[in-house]
Amino acid sequence: MENVRKAVRQIAYSHTLSSLPLLHLSLLPLLSFASSLYSIALSLRHHLYNLKILTKHRLPVPVISVGNLTWGGNGKTPMVEFLARLLIDSGVSPLILTRGYGGADEAKMLRRHLQGTCAKIGIGVNRAATALSFLEKYGYVNFHDIRCSKRIFSEEKEKNLSNSDQIGAAILDDGMQVQEKDIKALESSVQKVKESVPIFLTEMAPLHFFKPEDVSFKIPLEAVKNKILLCISGIGFADSFIQRIDKMGPRYLDRLDFSDHHLFRMKDIKIVRTRIQTLESKFAAKPIVVATEKDYDRSPRILQLLEPYEVLVVCCRLQILPHDERTENSFEKIMMELFRRDELGKW
Repeated sequence: MENVRKAVRQIAYSHTLSSLPLLHLSLLPLLSFASSLYSIALSLRHHLYNLKILTKHRLPVPVISVGNLTWGGNGKTPMVEFLARLLIDSGVSPLILTRGYGGADEAKMLRRHLQGTCAKIGIGVNRAATALSFLEKYGYVNFHDIRCSKRIFSEEKEKNLSNSDQIGAAILDDGMQVQEKDIKALESSVQKVKESVPIFLTEMAPLHFFKPEDVSFKIPLEAVKNKILLCISGIGFADSFIQRIDKMGPRYLDRLDFSDHHLFRMKDIKIVRTRIQTLESKFAAKPIVVATEKDYDRSPRILQLLEPYEVLVVCCRLQILPHDERTENSFEKIMMELFRRDELGKW
């Protein structure tokens, strides 16, 4: 099953189908049929909403839906964190709503990153029901009553802000997904729908490493320079993770990719340990294992079983890249304007 998942992932990211192995090509008719069924189901769902057989839910606070226009693993959860921090710095207490899929690794990572802030995280498949339970528990505040000017908090002020429990906005993690396109084609498709829509580019910026046994101790990124590395990951698009680590200048970088949301078990640890020992024999040096935060949050204790080999977890944060005069400040201004005009809220 793991081989089939890998094959599907490789097909999804392949630019030229003719270069795929025979096994991958044999899966294309089945995948095409499944895609057609999914498309029909989506069209039927939209039709049922238009006929009001299925009802839309509207919260008394603005709602932001964060999805991706490509295959998974492209930074939805980091964008959720980015938006949550933007709202917090503007005096708004956000409620993050996530399905909790795959061991709730995204929720665990968000809780750790946003600890000490006024952000709240609700987990549940029925996110409308989850949202209503949080609103009932904490209450809500009208966004128009909130002063939306940018504020920079000292640690003491941020602690005081966390006492404000009333929810001012909701963020949907993993709100939508469609098929993969390259950036230029995607920009063109979006602008055909609305030419004036602003498009921002982002990237995941590594901040530091930490060890599974001590998340509070920050290890500088230079720690892997000129080292032998084995990157292990169970995320949707591992290539971007590998590229980020490769830019840090390791002597040699090897990789072991598992399926998205993979829960590491003892058999996986044995596979990883075998690969480490092969690298150690080849280079006469102890390799370092590098994992993603999502993999740590899904299997925090099992990674410690790789001792005596060192395991580092890379901590990243999303940042907006300057693009066509669009910056982080202009992104914030657009978001705040949408809130003020009440153009967010229904899903």
